[in-house]
Amino acid sequence: MHERPARIQSLCLPEDRRVLVISDIHANVPYFEGVLRTVGFSQEDELIIDGDFLEKGTESLRMLRILMELCRRGNTHVICGNCDSWANLYEPKRQSNEDDFVLRYMLWRKGGLLWDMCNDSGIDPFQLESFADVKQLLHQSYPEEWAFLASLPHAIETERFVFAHAGMRPDKPLRQHTDVELYRWDRFRDLGWSFDRWLIVGHYPVMLYGTDKVCANPIIDRSRRLVSIDGGCVLKDDGQLNCLILPCGDRERFQFAAYDPFPVRTVARDQAEGIHSYYIRWGDSRVKVLQRGEEFSRCRHVRTGYEMDILTKYLFSDSEYTDCNDCTDYVLPLKAGDRVRVVEESSRGWFVKHEGVSGWYYGELL
Repeated sequence: MHERPARIQSLCLPEDRRVLVISDIHANVPYFEGVLRTVGFSQEDELIIDGDFLEKGTESLRMLRILMELCRRGNTHVICGNCDSWANLYEPKRQSNEDDFVLRYMLWRKGGLLWDMCNDSGIDPFQLESFADVKQLLHQSYPEEWAFLASLPHAIETERFVFAHAGMRPDKPLRQHTDVELYRWDRFRDLGWSFDRWLIVGHYPVMLYGTDKVCANPIIDRSRRLVSIDGGCVLKDDGQLNCLILPCGDRERFQFAAYDPFPVRTVARDQAEGIHSYYIRWGDSRVKVLQRGEEFSRCRHVRTGYEMDILTKYLFSDSEYTDCNDCTDYVLPLKAGDRVRVVEESSRGWFVKHEGVSGWYYGELL
C-alpha cells in the first residue's frame, strides 16, 4: 500500500459555538439528515465530518455533493477517511494495473462513488472491460467533485483536539504522519495509547469492542483522552449514526445524540437481565449449525464453543459450517414503560435497542 504524507488542517473553533462530530456516514443520506435534525444543526454550529462519508451505502455521489454544499457555507469541515480516498486514482505514480482492481471492486460492490458516477453519466459498469476505459472521462465530467476530494485533510487539529478518521501515533508529531497512519487502524483502542490532546476517531464500529453486549454509543475514555464514535451506520443491522457534541465553553463536557429509523415501542412489563450472553461479530463469526430451523437455528461458535439460537436468515450459507451476521442472545434488563427501538420481530420475542444497547425482549410491546 502506497503511503503519502498526510494533509493536516489547523482550525480555530469559536468557543461560543457547538462543535458536532459525525463519522462513518457511509453514503446513508437518510441517517445523516436524520441525525442533523435530531441535534438541531444550524449555521450557528461547527460540523466536523470525521471520514468515511462514502461507500458501502447507496448514495455516495449524492452524499458527496451534500457535503460540498455544506462546506460552501463555511461551518462544515470534512476529513478524508479510507473510503473517501478516491482522488488517489489520479496520481501520476499510480500503477495502471490497479485499474483492474477498481473495476472488480465496482462490480462486486455494485455501488459506491465510481459506480454512481458511471450511472450518472449513462455508463453501464457491467459493459466495461477495464476501469481505464472511463477513468479520464469521469475525471473530466466531475471536476468539482474530484478537486474537493483531493483537497481534504487527513486530520484536523485544534489547540485541545485532534480529529482523525481512525487513529494516530502518540510517539510521532501529527504532521509527520502518513495518510494511512491516520485513516486505517482496526481495533485502535486495543493498542492502549494515551494522548496529550483529545483524539476523536471513527472507522471501527464501537460495538465490535464488546464481547457479551452490543452497544452502539460513543466510547469516551477520559483517562486516555480518546473518543470513538462509529456507531455502525450501514455496517450493522442495529447500527446508528452518532453525533458527538462538544458544547459551547466547556468542550470536554461531551454529549452525544444518535439516529436510526427503527420504530419506537413501549415495554409492557419488567424483564430481568439475562444470566449470560455472547456477541458473535464480524471478524469472528464462524459457527457450526447444530440444528437448522425455519426461523431460528441452534449454532455453536467455532472459536469459543458458545451455543446460541441464531435467526436462520442471519446465516450466510446452507453449509454446516458458515459465517453469520452479527448476533447476540443478550436479554436486556427493562422496566415497564421503557421506550425501545424495534430492530427485529420474531415468534419468540423482539430484538430491540434501549439507550444504544441491543438485546432481546420477550414480553409485550405497546
